[in-house]
Amino acid sequence: MNTEALAWFKSSHSSGEGGECVEVAVGQGIVHVRDSKDPDGPRLGFTSAGWADFVGFAAGL
Repeated sequence: MNTEALAWFKSSHSSGEGGECVEVAVGQGIVHVRDSKDPDGPRLGFTSAGWADFVGFAAGL
């Protein structure tokens, strides 16, 4: 998949002041994650179910 066509967004909890943030984009059943400070750098891809499990776990911390 061409990840350049994805609509990336930051968490609503991001300060917007250039701190350490991740960006997320959803495309064709895969949730893509990247470092907002290095948009051309490495990216992770999760299944929708895997991402939901991670978010549920993180929200419980």
